[in-house]
Amino acid sequence: MRIRTHLRTGLLVIFIGTLVVAVMSSEDLAWMFDPDRAELTPYSSPRTPWGDPDLQGAYTNTDERGIPMERPDPQGWFQSVSTAVSGTGRARPGKKPARTDWEPTFEAPPNHSRAWLVVDPADGKIPPLMPAASRRSADRALWHQRAAAPWIPLGLLVRCVSRGMPESMMPAVYGNVYDITQGPGVIAIRYEMINETRVIPLDGRPRIGPAIRSYMGDARGRFDGDALIVETTNFTGKTPFRGSSDSLRLIERFTPIAADRLEWSVTLEDPMTWSSPWTFAMSLTKATHGPLEFACHEGNYALRNILTMEASMPTAKP
Repeated sequence: MRIRTHLRTGLLVIFIGTLVVAVMSSEDLAWMFDPDRAELTPYSSPRTPWGDPDLQGAYTNTDERGIPMERPDPQGWFQSVSTAVSGTGRARPGKKPARTDWEPTFEAPPNHSRAWLVVDPADGKIPPLMPAASRRSADRALWHQRAAAPWIPLGLLVRCVSRGMPESMMPAVYGNVYDITQGPGVIAIRYEMINETRVIPLDGRPRIGPAIRSYMGDARGRFDGDALIVETTNFTGKTPFRGSSDSLRLIERFTPIAADRLEWSVTLEDPMTWSSPWTFAMSLTKATHGPLEFACHEGNYALRNILTMEASMPTAKP
């Protein structure tokens, strides 16, 4: 009996050790088994000529594409971790998604930085919606059905106007390159998709009044050590993120964690949408090129064709 117990214990230890090694990256393993390794120290960012942490360059989060926002339910947890470790992305074994000619690959790439994006609350779940958010969602759906101008319900992204924030930096099928340019007292972030640019003052100037609002909001930044903190308010509510309202307040943190990598974390505060603030995070890795042209103007022919089709459809009888 003792021999069986020891054998089971030994097998369990081996299984756990194998799982831990499987989850660890190759860099972690190399560091662990390097006899000459030094004590792990936090990365220190280089400085600009005027003394700010230098975050400049082109970054991409294509590697983060396919990571679920929330922690999967227990039955899907191991599949999610296996996906993040193996880099198989959204495609299931033996089932390959279709490709298109205009994208390099449809399969989610490897090197996911985590198994899900939500880091706060600790359970990895987005806080419950407030009743006002549910009402807004129902009202928006009804408004879309009854809109007098049929192009409006198509949304600002379909019409190539704006993705809003933080959607502009969420990885999509393509267009996942961002450029950070700095100057004394200011920093600019340019987004490949839609080619929008946020110019963020760092000089402590006061915010604009609450009556002035924009799709990307009004941003103010500052440095906390090496990390760039950007707080954004004054949204219109017309570029909602997961149902957010015009009361949304974003707190972004761009933290250098290696010479070729930033961690981008976003805290969302919106008492009209969620019962409490929540935060998600992902990695931004240095890209081999800057943002490319995004040749899109109000949907081009697609929007005209959609409206033509809408006009040609027979009116439904009561």
